[in-house]
Amino acid sequence: MNLSPEKKIAGILAPLFALRGEDDLGIGDTATLREFIDRAAEIGFKLVQLLPINEIGADNSPYNAISAIAIEPTTLHLAPGSPQDLTRQDFDASLNEADVSGLRGGAVRYRQVKELKKRLLEKAFENFSANASEDRRSEFRKFFQQESAWLGDYVFFRVLMEVNKDSAAWDRWPAQHRRIERARNWLHNLPQDQQAALAKRQEFFCYIQWIAHQQWRATKSFAEERGVALMGDIPFGVSYCSADVFAQPDEFVLDWFGGAPPEPYFEDDAFTRKWGQNWGIPLYRWSAMRANNFQWWRERVRGVRRVFHLFRVDHVQGFYRIYAFPWRPRLNKEFLPLNEHQMLERTGGRAPHFVPHDDNTPENREANKREGEEYLRVVLEEAGGMRVSGEDLGVVPEYVRPSLRSLGIAGFKIPQWETRDGVIIPGEMYERLSVATYATHDHSPIRALW
Repeated sequence: MNLSPEKKIAGILAPLFALRGEDDLGIGDTATLREFIDRAAEIGFKLVQLLPINEIGADNSPYNAISAIAIEPTTLHLAPGSPQDLTRQDFDASLNEADVSGLRGGAVRYRQVKELKKRLLEKAFENFSANASEDRRSEFRKFFQQESAWLGDYVFFRVLMEVNKDSAAWDRWPAQHRRIERARNWLHNLPQDQQAALAKRQEFFCYIQWIAHQQWRATKSFAEERGVALMGDIPFGVSYCSADVFAQPDEFVLDWFGGAPPEPYFEDDAFTRKWGQNWGIPLYRWSAMRANNFQWWRERVRGVRRVFHLFRVDHVQGFYRIYAFPWRPRLNKEFLPLNEHQMLERTGGRAPHFVPHDDNTPENREANKREGEEYLRVVLEEAGGMRVSGEDLGVVPEYVRPSLRSLGIAGFKIPQWETRDGVIIPGEMYERLSVATYATHDHSPIRALW
């Protein structure tokens, strides 16, 4: 789609899980998204923005996914014939075992929804394995080959999760599973029947991603036909407990964890006021990523490009510098009552700080700006002609927004926050390259604000 920055367009942000339909299975999916796109087009909106659609972990947060590329299975529309391997008989039998009416009302019951959709996908995969034509099998194999840069490691990680009680916390798995090379040796030494069973499970998780890519690409095409652009979201960080960190630990710093500096405005969050926000994301080892031409980031952007028309980068200032903690978030409560001296004693002298540099000197600011632009140019290069925006809210260094504009990355404007001398700045005075929105995923929805 031709999304020229010279032309203003209006859109709407909605979490996919909240787009519910009469016949859904307890959560929004690609079918209800199509209905929403239809409605948006009727109103005159030209854009629908979603939160990240990557596979979620135990906390169900789209910003703490277990894969930077794999698509969340609960986003799939599952019904007789969707996918084509799912029969009416299998569909009805699975629904009879679930409290579907309960799932369709109220908040998303993630555990039950995940179990139901996984059961349906297993039925579909069984039918595919038994009955698929050679053409479809060939298409399936082609998908695996095309996505092999990430898919092989991901499906192996998913199988290891199942072996370890569905836990993504690979650092707490048995020693023979904690490193991917060691885990592959463990698999190789299993009896043949167990190897075959685990290989089949890997094939199952590959099948899910194959179906997911089919549905999401079809949804993208549907949106184009309706004149609506789909806007995706790339979180700056990736979960420590993810297939990416497990498979490529050398590309991450595993003893420092990204977040944001202390902010006094968080009246209800004593830890954030005192120490900051500790998100627990491992830092990037940029030198290692640079050595292989940033292949991991390139693959990540390609994944978004396949199913969206444009995308947002969450916490884009993290490319320039990020606030780092020497402890995992699960220890936040233990650090909350400590003073600085006690904290340093506990951490061996390591204090939270900005990485790679603080902004206290002109030299540091210039270095942060230069390196941030290097990394963002990789994102833009892989994005091709896609429009890219960056969430540049919070405490932002003075060089970040001019830098983003120079790269052609649209920043964000929250109208009720855009003031000068206590007066709201009219929207027509915003920079041409801007995304104006009353709320992001961090804020109350517009109805609550109103």
